[in-house]
Amino acid sequence: MKRAERRGKPTGAAVLVVDDEADIRELLELTLLRMGLAVVSAGSVAEAQGQLQAQRFDLCLTDMRLPDGEGLDLVRYIGEHCRDLPVAVITAYGSTENAVAALKAGAFDYLSKPVSLEELRTLVKSALKLPERQSEAKPTYQQLLGESPAMRQAREMIQKLARSQAPVYVSGESGSGKELAARLIHDQGARHDQRFVPVNCGAIPENLMESEFFGYKKGAFTGAEADREGFFQVAHGGTLFLDEVADLPLAMQVKLLRAIQEKRVRKVGATDEDAVDVRMICATHQNLTALVESGRFRQDLYFRLNVIELKMPSLKECREDIHALAQSMLERMAGADGTALRLSRDAQEALAAYDFPGNVRELENILERAVALCGGEEIQPGDLRLTPARQSGDEPNGGKWPLQDYLDRVERDAILEALGMTRFNRTAAARLLGITFRALRYRMERLGINEPRS
Repeated sequence: MKRAERRGKPTGAAVLVVDDEADIRELLELTLLRMGLAVVSAGSVAEAQGQLQAQRFDLCLTDMRLPDGEGLDLVRYIGEHCRDLPVAVITAYGSTENAVAALKAGAFDYLSKPVSLEELRTLVKSALKLPERQSEAKPTYQQLLGESPAMRQAREMIQKLARSQAPVYVSGESGSGKELAARLIHDQGARHDQRFVPVNCGAIPENLMESEFFGYKKGAFTGAEADREGFFQVAHGGTLFLDEVADLPLAMQVKLLRAIQEKRVRKVGATDEDAVDVRMICATHQNLTALVESGRFRQDLYFRLNVIELKMPSLKECREDIHALAQSMLERMAGADGTALRLSRDAQEALAAYDFPGNVRELENILERAVALCGGEEIQPGDLRLTPARQSGDEPNGGKWPLQDYLDRVERDAILEALGMTRFNRTAAARLLGITFRALRYRMERLGINEPRS
């Protein structure tokens, strides 16, 4: 067994390098020393575990293949015994499966052989910027309020994902807080001081997608009067959040896959490529697996984006959180005098029994309407204007009587689903529903459906 070596000043950040090949170990050591870091080297899993028990490190770099085991063994060991230590693995060129396995096991990131020193420096700087792991403090609305098991599990997963660079796929119903979850992953991670760039894939015309994602050079096409950066360039060093990624056409999926694999993009009209370093988080309310099976979403892109899935619970899965969440919203909606309205007991029970097809976004709409309609200090069930048939599962005949209530409920569901799919773009929702914009506006007013505040 090779003896562990330590080089550099012990006062600086310390990095543990684990590799049984002396030349690779020396290359990594020299690069890290030039960055002003202290370096300890080890040649096996057992030797690395001994060093981890002997002292504290700020980062671990390990090869995947070691004489007495695999780098994954060390990743799992660190996850169990050194939870705050980021670990990156070095994989063989083209070994995507190993890289994905490492990320799922809890690795911060990975590097492919031959190791690019530029990528190594970027990874190290990013890992050393990781904030301290947050304690389980009382959450705020921006931190996903709620103490239900489903919400606690979501918060714990977000905290874990924030300490990684793995691509994340956020699934969940429309209005369940997928973008908020993505922002929290970014804000609690190593890229928190860089940009978070949200992109609604369903809102970009197909003929503009390439120029919007990758940018363009002056004169590339009619109207290109100056160079422009794309989403990837703007998000360089930060996080790119692709909302409703399932809406991307197949042609754009191919280009997106290449950009993610190569970490390089070419502006429209350019001959050279730009290196980009972005963390990918995507979301959709649609079933990506089903879309892959039907051929509407590329399987290779799916595996690139869905390394780790975060499922955001629907509001009906967190009924015990509804009152606290509603009260928090009412406090934010307080009037000029700072006085917030309260929910009466009957109003609380009505909300707790409601299914919320539009989830948190719908709850906010309901409360905004109730605040406008309420004539006192307490919101009553009548101020909420919930469809009676939605408040209980015990209606006779499946809630189909009276007929008008049943029809209103069906119509409301369809409209809310269309609005959720189009992020409350009423023109697009009307087109999806097959009705005119004027008809949609009338129906929304009749059913009490309001557009959320920005």
